[in-house]
Amino acid sequence: EQLVVESGGGLVQPGGSLRLSCVASGFTLDRYHIAWFRQAPGKEREGVSIISSPDSRTYYIDSAKGRFTISRDNAKNTVYLQMNALKPEDTAVYYCAAVLHRRQASLPPEQLPVVLFDMKTQSDYWGQGTRVTVSA
Repeated sequence: EQLVVESGGGLVQPGGSLRLSCVASGFTLDRYHIAWFRQAPGKEREGVSIISSPDSRTYYIDSAKGRFTISRDNAKNTVYLQMNALKPEDTAVYYCAAVLHRRQASLPPEQLPVVLFDMKTQSDYWGQGTRVTVSA
């Protein structure tokens, strides 16, 4: 069975850190663009960050820049989202999504937010989500 599974969520105080993991089973992540999305209660799902294939270029939404870091470890078939300086407004269910990059050509940086947006509806795989709660 081909799937992705997220883990690492939890309850953390404002200013704290969490590292989310997205592990793939049944396929290898290195040929896929991987994105993290989040959905807060009563809000639409939004893309937070993307790491591209094949060269791991990254993009973050403004609210995540300087605080979140996305990375991939192809040997472990895992993508991470390191989240620092967490704020209550980061509270959400975080989802990992993967889409196959068939051409395997490097994406220009200006294409990364476009691909992130498109992945909301065009991803090949979605995880079940991991809940992050930032509260004192």
